[in-house]
Amino acid sequence: MIRIFRKNNQLCSKNTTRFYSTSFSLGVKMLNKKYRSHIYNIYGFVRFADEIVDTFFGYDQKTLLKEFIDDTYKAIERGISLNPILDSFQYTVNECKIDHKLIDAFLKSMEMDLHFSEYNKEELNKYIYGSAEAVGLMCLRVFYTNDDQKYNALQYPARKLGEAFQKVNFLRDASDDFQNKGRVYFKNIDFSNFSEKEKRAIENEIQFDFDEAFKGIIELKKQVRFGVYLAYRYYLNLFEKIRKAKPEDILERRFRVPNRQKGVLLVKASLRNAAGIF
Repeated sequence: MIRIFRKNNQLCSKNTTRFYSTSFSLGVKMLNKKYRSHIYNIYGFVRFADEIVDTFFGYDQKTLLKEFIDDTYKAIERGISLNPILDSFQYTVNECKIDHKLIDAFLKSMEMDLHFSEYNKEELNKYIYGSAEAVGLMCLRVFYTNDDQKYNALQYPARKLGEAFQKVNFLRDASDDFQNKGRVYFKNIDFSNFSEKEKRAIENEIQFDFDEAFKGIIELKKQVRFGVYLAYRYYLNLFEKIRKAKPEDILERRFRVPNRQKGVLLVKASLRNAAGIF
């Protein structure tokens, strides 16, 4: 019956991924089947932690996050949890030998969201590492559980991909973060007086991260390369929309890639993958 219990819990992580991110879900579907459930398990864990600090206003977020953190480590140590999301995550952590330091870094970034409203350069780097780069490294370890040489070789581009995604998220969510949550992730940026020069400087950073990440994507094993490339293309398309927008538009709306356009990107990426030209 433990098999049924675990399958049920992993379906919970899969459904969490599907409900919260159609783009990420499509990318996971393109991975070889042996890797999918582990990536769903990681996403479900990350999503629940993020919900505590980003959505549960009006509740005791500090207590909720502390309980979540405590329960996470108990689940990993015991090898089981009655929380479906945590049981799925601990299974992946233990099965794929994910470094606990990556989990520590991620959870510390979640704690930062409860204590920081503005970030200096050092704090921002720490936040991005934990909230995005560490998550990318967790996924990379799933892909290369028993291949330390390849895992170590691809750590830098994997971190850059996470960094690019997170910075795009900062711009995409600037209206909500700045106006509703009082958060400013980019030091000395006043989004109420956001200039073209400031916007371009941030975009240049993001483009560099995307370029560095792509060098690693093409080196990934065939079983996972297309899924990661598709997620890269979705975020690159979102980034291109933001680049074309005026600085004042950042606070006016939340940018997104429509489902129809995602379909077009999927077809184009599939053709490039089949032709071996990316």
